[in-house]
Amino acid sequence: MTAAPVLDPQRTALILVDLMERIVALPLEPRKGTEVLSAAEELAGVFRAAGAPVVLVRVERPSVAEQPPGSGLVPGLAAAGDLEVVKHTIGAFQGTGLDERLRQRGVTTLVFGGIATNLGVESTARAAADLGYDLVFVQDAMAAFTAAEHEASVRLDFPRLGTVCAAADVRLTPA
Repeated sequence: MTAAPVLDPQRTALILVDLMERIVALPLEPRKGTEVLSAAEELAGVFRAAGAPVVLVRVERPSVAEQPPGSGLVPGLAAAGDLEVVKHTIGAFQGTGLDERLRQRGVTTLVFGGIATNLGVESTARAAADLGYDLVFVQDAMAAFTAAEHEASVRLDFPRLGTVCAAADVRLTPA
């Protein structure tokens, strides 16, 4: 893990993946969903205060008449001005218009948190890397179904795609 670069709030967005009631409530490792949510809420506050975009991603199952209970974002997570993205695949870029929305805002760097580290977060990050974004991974704002899955992403995959850091290390330049 390395120190996060100082980030320009005019060119950086926070991407929080699948912080939905039913997903946050699952048994997760190496931290509980409520711990991930707490770290994500703190990060979102920092980004909003700096005028940087906060993107809240949630999944909807395709081809079902009704989504399962708890499929909305955790109450209180979203704030005015946040972007909400509804995905129908593991990653948040396929068919959602997310890339276009970020580029319209001049975003070139993405900071990631969410659940599950090795699924929704990693899939979204891999697509973002392919699209040319600079990536920062906040390892203590993520969890997976097992500690081994989380650690594989954080220790093996993410360092090849960008910078891995702790939430306390994320710094935005003053607006």
